[in-house]
Amino acid sequence: MSRINTLFAGLVITFLGMSCSNTHFISNEKYRATVDKTFAEKKAAMPNGGLFNVFNSKLSLQEKEAMKFLYAYMSLADISDYPDTFFLKDVRLSFKAKQEMPWGKEISEELFRHFVLPQRINNETLDNSREVFYGELKDRVKNLSLYEAILEVNHWCHEKVVYTPSDSRTSSPLASVRTAYGRCGEESTFLVAALRSVGIPARQVYTPRWAHTDDNHAWVEAWANGKWYFLGACEPEPVLNVAWFTAPAKRGMLMHTNVFGLYTGKEEIMTVTPNFTEINVIDNYAPVDRIDVTVLDENKKPVEGAAVEYKLYNYGEFYSVAKKQSDKEGKSFLSSGKGDIIVWASKDGIFDFRKVSVGKDHTLTLTLDKKTGNLSDEDLAAVKEMAMDIVPPVELPVEVNVSKEQRAANNIRLAKEDSIRNSYIGTFIDESSIKEVASKLAIDTVRTKKLFVASRGNWREIEKFLLSTTTENREKALKLLEVISAKDLRDTPADVLTDHLLYTVAGEGDVYNQNVLNPRVANEFLTTYKKEFQKEIPATLADELRKDPKVLVDWCRSNITIKEELNSNRLFMSPLGVWKSRVTDSRSRKVFFVTVLRSLGVPSRIELMTGKLQYFFNNTWNDVNFEKTETGNAPYGFVNASYTPISSLNDPLYYKHFSISKIEGGRTHLLEFDEENESSWSTIFSKPLKLDAGQYLMVTGSRMADGSVLSNLTFFNVEAGKTTNVELKMRESSSQVQVLGSFNSEATFIDAKTGKEQSILNANGRGYYIVALVKNNHEPTNHALRDIAAVKKQLEEWGKQIIILFSDEDELKAFNPKAYGDLPKNVTFGIDKDGAVLHQVKEGTEVIRRGELPLIIVGDTFNRVVFASQGYRIALGEQLVKVISQIQAGNTKEGTACTPTSCTH
Repeated sequence: MSRINTLFAGLVITFLGMSCSNTHFISNEKYRATVDKTFAEKKAAMPNGGLFNVFNSKLSLQEKEAMKFLYAYMSLADISDYPDTFFLKDVRLSFKAKQEMPWGKEISEELFRHFVLPQRINNETLDNSREVFYGELKDRVKNLSLYEAILEVNHWCHEKVVYTPSDSRTSSPLASVRTAYGRCGEESTFLVAALRSVGIPARQVYTPRWAHTDDNHAWVEAWANGKWYFLGACEPEPVLNVAWFTAPAKRGMLMHTNVFGLYTGKEEIMTVTPNFTEINVIDNYAPVDRIDVTVLDENKKPVEGAAVEYKLYNYGEFYSVAKKQSDKEGKSFLSSGKGDIIVWASKDGIFDFRKVSVGKDHTLTLTLDKKTGNLSDEDLAAVKEMAMDIVPPVELPVEVNVSKEQRAANNIRLAKEDSIRNSYIGTFIDESSIKEVASKLAIDTVRTKKLFVASRGNWREIEKFLLSTTTENREKALKLLEVISAKDLRDTPADVLTDHLLYTVAGEGDVYNQNVLNPRVANEFLTTYKKEFQKEIPATLADELRKDPKVLVDWCRSNITIKEELNSNRLFMSPLGVWKSRVTDSRSRKVFFVTVLRSLGVPSRIELMTGKLQYFFNNTWNDVNFEKTETGNAPYGFVNASYTPISSLNDPLYYKHFSISKIEGGRTHLLEFDEENESSWSTIFSKPLKLDAGQYLMVTGSRMADGSVLSNLTFFNVEAGKTTNVELKMRESSSQVQVLGSFNSEATFIDAKTGKEQSILNANGRGYYIVALVKNNHEPTNHALRDIAAVKKQLEEWGKQIIILFSDEDELKAFNPKAYGDLPKNVTFGIDKDGAVLHQVKEGTEVIRRGELPLIIVGDTFNRVVFASQGYRIALGEQLVKVISQIQAGNTKEGTACTPTSCTH
């Protein structure tokens, strides 16, 4: 059974007696006909597994049309992995909320259809949160206006969840509640689910990448009073359209949302897919302009159907924030914030690209004249290396109309909500109970504690799993828990873990632990499959696969139909969902292939760096390519990369300072490296890097304090059996440190250790220092402190004071420094008494008069400010190190070219 079949086994549909009107759910006949046609095509495409049986049951006209709408645009994964009764229950709950909530009559048919009815928000695991959330929220909001209800639901969400970064898989709303934290994508998914549960139209808004800093963000828009308002998920403000990201959003280049189904609203439509309509909402936030692109071939004729990608510099690469196709006239366009982007067009393996400045450049013509593969010497000479200065949109002033009284009242609520959430967190398993479990099972206490702490609110499932193990299986159980991710520990049910413990073929060693015992393949939610595959796969086929795993390639070609377009939101189908429906997409087929072989004891994986599908046989990893009939691994060569250190950077980090992409089919495909352990130039190129033969692009970037980037693009070929030498070139600004303003170093604060008032000068002595004004439990502050912890060594070597100040004693007391990693020893905590320091910084430094927290300056005892940052900024620690390096540049010698083995750090 799939995960939701298991979860909802024996589910009894409620509301069977609830009367639904026999009026149409979709009143527009033309739109209804479109839905009926799309539904019929979807049903015909998925004939196996009895996936549409719910339509044979007794449904009202509204229920039937609502279910048809959902199934017409639902992804393959959702149809195959969740029982039809699950969606019917949710439809009835949606109608119930519309009927019972006072604003139900205000919500138009279109708003309800696209922004209340659908449960799917992101790539989260679906659950019965609508029922749970409605039960908790209905009485809390039923006497409020729609505007007030939105604010109240967000306060309720803050009682449950607070921001903490994690991996890119989105936990379900109920899993976020159990965990009590989540990244922005999970918080916003949670808030949208909560709002929709009480019939409030809501949608998740993403900026795929910021232009001025290395990150992305997600938040929520909710509908009231005839328009959409924005709010930070689980970050309640006194009013709507106020959030910490208001200022960064004004520097945004693109904000988008994926609307379930075929949507025909007023917003700019980016892409229409069989599952969702992508809309562009950038003009809700930032000044915009339009860039019109024309794609031509080498004969200057328009190219129809070219992929046109709009790329921002972020995380060391040029990332495609928007993907469109050229029309019959070769045209494409994008409405965007006013900053620099690269436009990259490709078709049939031929490409072209160029930088444009939106707002200054209004048209662009690209000529497809660069061929994928090994570039000719002439082509390589033309594009081998390009330096590009990337300028983000300018920073703009922000007006926040919140009174002091509103802010004070909201702060009181936030503190109470923190205590409610912390009270729940206090129910997590404690150290003595962990020791008791470890002692009872005779397993290592240190290993056990690490697992239980990581599991947070899911600790009972981990305990249940461990207590069910036999003596001979306990070491294997620990290894299983240690090989999955921290998020897996937080949201995986015990029965899934048991399936992989009991039905994994015996073995040992790293290859076995990672690629047989391990239930995780890519970024999918963990499910049961080993027991079922061992039962369902015929014994003769299983024997063939163990003797020759490539037999599975032919079996998949013959038995699995690929329908990429029906899973355009790129959800992973469960392995058993693929087995049942025999229809899937190429990504889910990869996961299916791996899980089948692992179930039979054959190591298999999707290789991290290249995304290749592989199995381990005859003591070597073998590549799998469903598109090629011949077998065998691709030819490969090697790459050496030298690096000449710049004054502020000795060892560039992958994803932060540089990236490498393979160019295939005219498009770039990023090579992936280990994110948890911070891959760098010295680790990646400690020996020649093995890469498949072909064409590659290396991008480097030095992010400046104003958000601009000094980037460099280097194209190179890798030839089979040969070694290619390239230079990893980081560009550096030759300008000196600029004085941005003034700040009196004799300004005083309350020292947290002594409780006494002292000046910055007394705390630091003569010279430079850092002052940071922060706010507890505040997402931009959290980022800033983690970034400071990341450069602990450099800041400690610098030796000057880092003075971190809170607005009052309550803020300081609530602060837990351990939550932000290992902060430098030269940090001093304190209180900015009466906001005097904040006032001085704002008055003396023109560029930060807004005073948005966290507010960080580098100053000296000559009362000069040479660096200033306010609000949200990623890689702050790196920026501080750069400034310090520039300050010390008089004592810094120029670097010499080196390799990872010849340079000393």
